[in-house]
Amino acid sequence: MTTLYGLEDVAIGTGEDVTRLRLFEGPLDLSWKHCAMTSDFVAEFVALRYRTSRSLYKEVRHNVGYLTNELIENAVKFRTSGEIVVEASIATNAFRTKVSNFIDVDTAERFQHLLSEITAGDPGELLIERIEANATGSGAGSGLGLLTLMSDYGAHFAWVFGSDRQDSKIPLETYASITVPDLSN
Repeated sequence: MTTLYGLEDVAIGTGEDVTRLRLFEGPLDLSWKHCAMTSDFVAEFVALRYRTSRSLYKEVRHNVGYLTNELIENAVKFRTSGEIVVEASIATNAFRTKVSNFIDVDTAERFQHLLSEITAGDPGELLIERIEANATGSGAGSGLGLLTLMSDYGAHFAWVFGSDRQDSKIPLETYASITVPDLSN
């Protein structure tokens, strides 16, 4: 049995034409540098479609890069051992991505609690509450990146926690979608 948080229709996959990148553990280890390089690659790959308009190119590259970087950083920060898989696709007016990794049981429980909070309320209001709590020192800051993406970028999310545990590792799939301009205009 899997557990879903967020929007079910976002968790249906990334489409037919998918670019898939695997970030392996190894001698170089997965680090923040890999997050930035990978998200820059995905953002450039998507934004190239808009190169005839400098402003659209910059907007799409920024939005896709920010979204992808946030998801990959979260996967690196909270993962347990194992690879991270990043899938990306673009449709008529939507960029879709899925980041898959493994997390431990304690992390899964904390993250599910956070997701229960941030998927239940208005993202804009929750973002302001979290920022104010951090300013007074009473908040942990959890979820600020996701809330910013939801509130300011119109990102839609789904998280699927798998039930097929492997050595107390839980598979986690994070799905996201943001609107991009339609090229036919």
